Amino acid sequence: MLSLHPLPFIVAFSGAAVFALATVASSFAIRWVIDNVIVVRFDSGEVANGAVVTGLGLIVGIGMIRAVAVVFRRAFASIGMWRVAQTYSNQVVEKLVTQPLGWHRRHANGDLIARAGVDTEAAVSVIAPIPFASSTVLMIFISTIWLFLTDVPLGLVAIVVFPLLVATNVIYERAVAVHFVDAQNRLGTFSAGVHESFEGIQLIKSYGAEERETQRLTALAGDVLTPRVRAIRMRSWFEALLELIPTLTNIVLVVIGALRVNAGEVTIGEFSSVIFLFTLLVLPLRLIGYALSELPRSMAAWMRIQAVVTEPVEPNPIRKITVAEPGTGVHFDDVAFRYAGTKTDVIGPLSVTLPSGSITAIVGSTGAGKSTMADLAAGLVAPTSGAIALTDGPRSIVFQEAFLLAGTVRENIEFGGVFNDDEIWKALRIAGAQTFVDDLPAQLDTEVGERGISLSGGQRQRVALARALVRHPTLLILDDTTSALDPATESSVLDNMRTALESTTVLLIASRPSTIALADDVVFLSAGLMTGHGTHEELFGTHAEYRQLVQAFEADRQEAL
Repeated sequence: MLSLHPLPFIVAFSGAAVFALATVASSFAIRWVIDNVIVVRFDSGEVANGAVVTGLGLIVGIGMIRAVAVVFRRAFASIGMWRVAQTYSNQVVEKLVTQPLGWHRRHANGDLIARAGVDTEAAVSVIAPIPFASSTVLMIFISTIWLFLTDVPLGLVAIVVFPLLVATNVIYERAVAVHFVDAQNRLGTFSAGVHESFEGIQLIKSYGAEERETQRLTALAGDVLTPRVRAIRMRSWFEALLELIPTLTNIVLVVIGALRVNAGEVTIGEFSSVIFLFTLLVLPLRLIGYALSELPRSMAAWMRIQAVVTEPVEPNPIRKITVAEPGTGVHFDDVAFRYAGTKTDVIGPLSVTLPSGSITAIVGSTGAGKSTMADLAAGLVAPTSGAIALTDGPRSIVFQEAFLLAGTVRENIEFGGVFNDDEIWKALRIAGAQTFVDDLPAQLDTEVGERGISLSGGQRQRVALARALVRHPTLLILDDTTSALDPATESSVLDNMRTALESTTVLLIASRPSTIALADDVVFLSAGLMTGHGTHEELFGTHAEYRQLVQAFEADRQEAL
C-alpha cells in the first residue's frame, strides 16, 4: 500500500526518524540538566548562568525539533493514507464498471458497495500508525545502545521488555486474525441485506413486513457482532498486557536504579535519563501493538478488496457481436445461452433473421427465454455458442422496470449524453410523454425523486423510453416496456415510433394481443426454442400453442376487467 503513493510516506517516515533521534536526545538533555544544573544547585547552593541557559537551550531546542517532526509525521501519514484509500476505491469502482452484467448478477450489490467503502477504510486504517511505529523501532535500536553505555544492568532490565512485547504482539495477531476475517465477510453480507431492504422499502411497507425485516437485519447484525466481540475481547487482554509489562518493568528499573545510585555506579542524572527514556518508549511501544492489532482487520479488508481488483475482467459480450449485412437488423445464427455453473441451455439453439426497420414481437410463456433473447441482442450477455450480428450503430434497451435516477427529467433522459432541448422534447413526444412533462412544475428540470417516485409507473416507462429514443438507436429493445400503459396510449406510442424510426429495428417483448398485433412479425418461444415465426395472424391461425397463449392472455385481462 505504501508503494502506491511513496512521496508522502517518505516525508512521514523522515519526520518519524527525526522524532526518534530527538526523543533519545531528550533523555541525554535530561541527564545533562540533572547532573550539571539541579544536582550542582543542591550541592553548592548556586549554579552558573551558562549552565542554566545551556540546559534550557537543550530542552527547548530538542522539544521544538520533536514538535516539528510530529507535524510532518502525522500530516503526511494521513495524506498518504487517504490517497491510498482513494486509489483502492477507484480501483474497485473501475473494476465494477468494467465487469459485464453476468458478473454483477453473481454478486450482491451491497457486498460490492462495502468493498468500495467500508473495506477500503478498514484496509488503510493500519497505515497511519506505521511511520510512528517505524520510529519506535529506530528508538529501540538507539535506546538499547544508549542504555548499555549508561549502565549494563539497567540496560538489561529495560530491553528485556522488548522481546516480551513482540511475542505478545505475534501471539495476539495470529489468534485474532481469523475473527477479523470472519467479521469483515459477515459485514459484507450485512451490507448486502441492508441494501436489499432499502431497495425494497415499498414492498416491505405494502405488506406490513417491517417487523420481519427488522428481525432479519437484526440476525445479520448479530452475525457481525459475534466475531467482533470475540476479537475485541482478545484485544482487551492484549492491551492490558501492553500496559502491564512496561509498568512492571518501570518498577523494577526504579528499584535496581536506586541500588545502583546508592552504590555509586551511576549518577542521579544517568539513572533519571534511563527512567525518562523508558517512560518515553512506553507509548511508542504500545503504538506498535496498536498497529499490529489493526493489522488483522486491515488484512481481512485488503483481501476482500483484492478479490475484486485482481479478478480478471470477463470478456465484454458486445465484442462477440458482429455487424450484420445491409438490410438485416438482427441475425441469430444457431445461438444458445446457459448461465454460468449450469448444464442446461435456457435458450437455443436459435436461428432467426429480422430485417432492418421492422418491429418484431417476442412472445412466449413465463420462462420461455424472452428476456434472455433481448439481453443477447443488447450485448448484455454473451451467447454460450453461435453468433449474433446486428445493424451497425447504437443500441438502446428499455427494461420492464423503468429505472430513474433521483435527478431531473432532463438528467434522466440525457443520462451522461449531451442533447439539446429540441432533441429531448422530440423523444418525449414520440414516447407519448410530452403532455405530462409539460405539465410538471419545472418541466424538464423537475426533480423526479429517488427511482422516479414522484411519477406514476406509466410516466416512468415513457421517460425511460424517451431516454432510449433520444439516442437514435439502430436497434431498440423494449422488454415489456409498455406494460403500464393503457392500450390506446400504447398504440399511439408504437405508431409514433413506426413513423419516426423508419430505419430502427425494434424487438418488442409483449403479452397483450393488441400490442402483438401492432408488430410486423412475431417470434414465438417455447422452453427456450423458437417454435414459430411469422405475422400475428399467421401464427394465430396455424400455431396451436401460440393461439392458446394469446387467448389465455386476453381471457385473463377480461377477467381482470
